[in-house]
Amino acid sequence: MSSEYPFEPKGVIPACLMPFDADLGIDEAAYRAHLEDIASVDGIAGITINGHAAEVHALTIEEQYRAIVVTKDVLGSRLPTIAGVYTESSMEAGRMAAYAQKEGADALLVFPPSFMTLGGHLRPEMTETHLKFITDASDLPIILFQYPLSSNLSHPIGTLLELCNKFPTIRAVKDQIGDGNLHEYQMRELKKLDQPVNTLTTHSAWLLGSLSMGCDGLLSGAGSVIADLQVSLFSAVQAGDLNAARAINDRIYPTVRAFYDAPLLDMHNRMKEALVLLGKLEQSYVRPPLVKPGPDEIAKIGGMLEEAGLTADTVYRNAA
Repeated sequence: MSSEYPFEPKGVIPACLMPFDADLGIDEAAYRAHLEDIASVDGIAGITINGHAAEVHALTIEEQYRAIVVTKDVLGSRLPTIAGVYTESSMEAGRMAAYAQKEGADALLVFPPSFMTLGGHLRPEMTETHLKFITDASDLPIILFQYPLSSNLSHPIGTLLELCNKFPTIRAVKDQIGDGNLHEYQMRELKKLDQPVNTLTTHSAWLLGSLSMGCDGLLSGAGSVIADLQVSLFSAVQAGDLNAARAINDRIYPTVRAFYDAPLLDMHNRMKEALVLLGKLEQSYVRPPLVKPGPDEIAKIGGMLEEAGLTADTVYRNAA
């Protein structure tokens, strides 16, 4: 068992959306076009599928498998495919990991089972067991999802470092811890490991501040709309050009208000609406219990896109 295309998770990695039709089935043609749109952005390091942005909570196992096949068919070897592993079952997680590797995925984004909100952080051996099912089935690089502290699903720092030591295929942490102090502490400690582990921020609501702390990249659903601006911001931070980074962040900020205002669970619904307004999706269906934003909110999204300088002609090219 060996991964055909070794992949180091760093840089800008957008997480794609999943379009649905009026009957709430997957709109495969729209999905393919959406992948092509994101892939057209110069400088991205890969595309994540079957993540929160794709409403993975509402996808069947078969649909998640189909997404891997379709994504590889579209992207081929042009860009790495990072496949989410999202399931309550460790056994199913192992099967998902094996399937992703068989179909040519380049890395895995591993979510914690949501039932572990009941105190899983007190039983790190459960997380170890979950990861062992995955690593026994696949040797693809793993991006481990570090949930917000408030979710009761985040790994305590000691557990996080121990997991990285025990499972050397963990090559990055997707960090959404939600606490700036802890965010920086984790990042620094992960870099001190004998085999350093990258930090990919998903703090999209305060991206400039997060990247400035030294993140190795970002993994964000907002990249489904503004991947080009994310690439420009990351490049400016990496170059140490704070003035340029601030200017790009000023262009990103209206999209923060468009996507990430409360309630946060509407963030990816709003991104779909943005792509409809920008002419990149024909329709913006979401699966229940999510519901379509109301007219006032859609109007707000449109206003924020205008403020950001995003139009049908500039989307995915707005950083040029």
